[in-house]
Amino acid sequence: MFRERAAVSLLLLPAGFWIIAQGGWLFAITVACVLGWAGREYARLFAANGQRPATWLIIAGVVALAASRFLTQFEIAPLLLSLAALGCLTWHLVDYERGAPRSGTDFAISLAGIVYLGWIGAFLISLRQLPSGEWWLLLVLPVVWLADTAAYLVGKAIGRRRLSPRLSPKKTWEGYLAGIVFGGLSGALFAWLWVPGADPISFRPALGLPIGLGLGALTPLGDLGISMMKREIRVKDTGSLLPGHGGVLDRIDSWLWAGVLGFYAVTWAVR
Repeated sequence: MFRERAAVSLLLLPAGFWIIAQGGWLFAITVACVLGWAGREYARLFAANGQRPATWLIIAGVVALAASRFLTQFEIAPLLLSLAALGCLTWHLVDYERGAPRSGTDFAISLAGIVYLGWIGAFLISLRQLPSGEWWLLLVLPVVWLADTAAYLVGKAIGRRRLSPRLSPKKTWEGYLAGIVFGGLSGALFAWLWVPGADPISFRPALGLPIGLGLGALTPLGDLGISMMKREIRVKDTGSLLPGHGGVLDRIDSWLWAGVLGFYAVTWAVR
């Protein structure tokens, strides 16, 4: 499985780096489409458990939040989140009247999907729109990828103490700590490597190290969060679009946390 995952990643990385470098509408549309597809998988995940989430409202809400973040940053977000709450409740009121048995829970699932994937996921766009945002994004995301890879390889080789037996039995404390260490080291390395292409004050390794450590420590919670949903519903993956990776939501679970944590870390660090 690791070889299959690595092969798919190597095929997608050049296109991903090119899209990040281009930025603008291309990057925003790509992120919106990825998040929208993740919203579809999220809805199908709960539908497999007998719930009735508002699939098209989830997708539309996620894409709208991502698009608005590119166009206005946070200016109209309160309006969109308010409309999402009202729209979801109206949808499920009608659905209950038509015979749905658990519309209260369905409403919570639908709104949570829009907020988590749309609001949190759109921070990837906000991060790219910061000054020298392409460099910050190329620090944040590779740190997460390398930390995740290090955690997997070290955990498989020497892992003995299970990190979260109920949520993800294969994760170990040894792998988790390796992910933090590699996250910090790769953060410092990428900050140093990107200095020629950006403001050296903002990208000195002294900033990259704590950002990398923080991402290595916290982004696994995004992975565990999606694992929690899958465990409850008793499915292995959120989809089958990416061989070796599962679905899009399986792939971006840590990226969601990386985007928002990276955005605020960078914003506070360079103020």
